[in-house]
Amino acid sequence: MTLIADYIGRSARDNVLSAIAKAQDNEQYHALLSLTKERALERADAVDRGDITGKLAGVPFVVKDNFLAFGAPTTAASKMLEHFNAPLQSTAVEKLEAEGAICIGKANLDAFAHGGSTENSAYGPTKNAFDQTRVAGGSSGGSAVVTALDIVPFALGSDTGGSIRLPASFNGVVGVKPTYGTVSRYGVVAMASSTDVIGVFTTNVADAEQVMDIIAGTDPKDMTTLANFFIPKRTIESGKKIGLVKEFMTDDVDPEVRRRTLEYAQRLRDNGHIVEEVTLPIAAHTLAMYYIIVPAEVSSNLARYDGIRYGYRADGVMTLAELYGRTRDEGFVTENKRRIMIGSYVLSSGYFDAYYLQAQKARTLLITEFNTLFKDYDVLLGPVAPMPAFKLGENTSDPIKMYLADIMTVPASLAGLPAMSIPAGANSAGLPIGVQLIGQKRSDADLLALARSLEEM
Repeated sequence: MTLIADYIGRSARDNVLSAIAKAQDNEQYHALLSLTKERALERADAVDRGDITGKLAGVPFVVKDNFLAFGAPTTAASKMLEHFNAPLQSTAVEKLEAEGAICIGKANLDAFAHGGSTENSAYGPTKNAFDQTRVAGGSSGGSAVVTALDIVPFALGSDTGGSIRLPASFNGVVGVKPTYGTVSRYGVVAMASSTDVIGVFTTNVADAEQVMDIIAGTDPKDMTTLANFFIPKRTIESGKKIGLVKEFMTDDVDPEVRRRTLEYAQRLRDNGHIVEEVTLPIAAHTLAMYYIIVPAEVSSNLARYDGIRYGYRADGVMTLAELYGRTRDEGFVTENKRRIMIGSYVLSSGYFDAYYLQAQKARTLLITEFNTLFKDYDVLLGPVAPMPAFKLGENTSDPIKMYLADIMTVPASLAGLPAMSIPAGANSAGLPIGVQLIGQKRSDADLLALARSLEEM
């Protein structure tokens, strides 16, 4: 396991060449869609000359391929954007480059981030870092795998309903989903605008704190960003009250996942904290809310891909309506179409009140339940997913079963809360298991400090 600190002070060119060599040696995992070798080496040479400096000077990293970044096409793992070269870079990438970090490649994902396994990529699935017959998790599967394989010390991802936390858990790395609005989404292909957040994968909590400290903050190009509140904390006081969410520990959860979560709870107690069981009754309904609200936003955000303005365009002579239809049919994968259709349905005049409006009201109830719990508890604890990584192809023919993998991650996303996946060991087959910590809004630094205190033990 290589830390960010291990790259500092070394030849930036050597760092980049080493990362690219590791990426090429691990091509069988299909974690990367492209390498940005030429641009990366140019920046590395500038670092070595002293022309580029900063806290991360010469440190290689990878971005999920829905981040606009120079050096390779930004495809969002979709045929629709197969040859799209970004005219600008995302704010998060710009902030990292301003501190001397060097992007060496673009990571695979579920097309337009629609999925929980990275099997919905138009370019083929990413394989789990511990077992190539299993999924990487999604939608940020590629970013998790390049981190787990030690290709780079950190990678960026996006999380809409668990897309950082799920692959982090499945691949045994740290995955941070900050408070909604902590990091600018400018220059990132939109999925669902009310829950999309930008986060990070690392092998340890301290590195996650360092990267978050750089990318957090207000951006005039993204009006949803919050004034910078993220200040890493060196210590965490004992006696934190932590609620173990009862609804996340049912008999439907894999026994070894439950066991690892209870072991982590005991470690918290051993570290001087108070852990008690709490209940979040509305958690059972959050998946239903999510798969009404998010597809509605997806259908709106994907309306721009019509074959006229940019992106893929179907060939042949046809009417305008036929061009729209064929372009979208050929450019989108099945899961994209499914979410567009669901979203269009729940937003239609006959069903808006019955579905979308009711889901938004239920979302308000969820936020109220979280706020009530946080009056008495500092942090909530539970598994990230009901199971470890499942087999490739196991759930592809059953969308509902696939969606159920997100049942423990969507509540924090709908409420805009910070949450993170922390490695908590493995099952008897050696597959990683993660636990999830959820905090109050803007308590990101406290959450990371708590996780780091246990990691240091």
